Amino acid sequence: MTTVVLLGTLDTKGGEYAFLRERLLERGVEVLVVDAGVHEPAGPAPDVSRHEVARAAGVDSAELAAAGDRGVAVTAMGAGAERIARGLYAAGRLDGILALGGSGGSSIAARAMQALPVGVPKLLVSTVASGDARPYVGAVDVTMMYSVVDISGVNRVSAQIMTNAAGAIAGMAGGAAPAADGKPLVAATMFGVTTPCVTTARERLEELGYEVLVFHATGAGGRSMEALATDGFLAGVLDVTTTELADELVGGVLSAGPDRLEAAGALGVPQVVSLGALDMVNFGPRDSVPPRYAGRNLYVHNPTVTLMRTTPAECAELGRTVGPKLSAATGPTALFVPLGGVSMIAVPGQPFHDPNADDALVAGVKETLRDGVELHERPEDVNDPVFATAMADRLHELIQAAA
Repeated sequence: MTTVVLLGTLDTKGGEYAFLRERLLERGVEVLVVDAGVHEPAGPAPDVSRHEVARAAGVDSAELAAAGDRGVAVTAMGAGAERIARGLYAAGRLDGILALGGSGGSSIAARAMQALPVGVPKLLVSTVASGDARPYVGAVDVTMMYSVVDISGVNRVSAQIMTNAAGAIAGMAGGAAPAADGKPLVAATMFGVTTPCVTTARERLEELGYEVLVFHATGAGGRSMEALATDGFLAGVLDVTTTELADELVGGVLSAGPDRLEAAGALGVPQVVSLGALDMVNFGPRDSVPPRYAGRNLYVHNPTVTLMRTTPAECAELGRTVGPKLSAATGPTALFVPLGGVSMIAVPGQPFHDPNADDALVAGVKETLRDGVELHERPEDVNDPVFATAMADRLHELIQAAA
């Protein structure tokens, strides 16, 4: 039978969770209730108590309650909820997970949901869903539903929202994707300015028998790609577009965090990497660019995206960032350097063409790249079909050799 895990703070949301539980049972699914509160539950008797959740985090629930520090409690119960969720999934007792809450309850639930593999249904009904949802969604497929009203009692509005949520998670948890065709999965990273490269490489890899998952390198995209690698989905990575490193270094809006470009290498997944779009840092509308960058080379990509050209000094540092990350890889790794330009707008005649910056980028890479990483310096620009096909073919060779 399909099992849905209800995760929440029963000391403050007990009535609402009792209502949710009944709606789920009406849909013929089994329900496991996990209590992530720190005080006596006010709703349904939990299947996993607050004491068990706290112990999973290495703390005592009574001590958390006595301390009265909400921030500490939320952090601890989030850690415990993550471990409980992982354990239930590993034991085959979690086909989907549903939670509701304000900012605190949402933080606890989000941590547990983000720890589950992509494809496991995850639904969070939250008062914060209409704001910045990035901390709650993370790099996985968390679905958020705005609660409209505060989660405080069952009324005609909240009852409808919760009924919809129960129906949604029951449907998702009971569904099954079409059977996979057995093709190995390869991930590729793409930006608008590297689209021709990735399109050509994807088509070549599909000819060679792979299924290619393309990720938009917008920060979340890079994190999602690396989360799939961590979960063991990928046979190889074609990391054409490493632009998120520039946003992390300079302070753009599309950073994937300081650990970007490390997951595949740490896992030994074959990877072919390039320097795609390291000529740019991303900001929002033109007037959102920080005043300190007013004199820089700025390019309005569209009304909501403004690009800033990376300087020679920044490019040198980016090269010195890429080199050690790739050098730490435990699996076969190749770096392809497009000497003709790292993006569509970095080639001769385009606004970000800057040979000094490109030279600094390559020099920074060479300064820090160990001998165990293949280095392919090629005369083409990143979007040249010859360059794209060479990357795809080399990834295929590395995957075959590692099999």
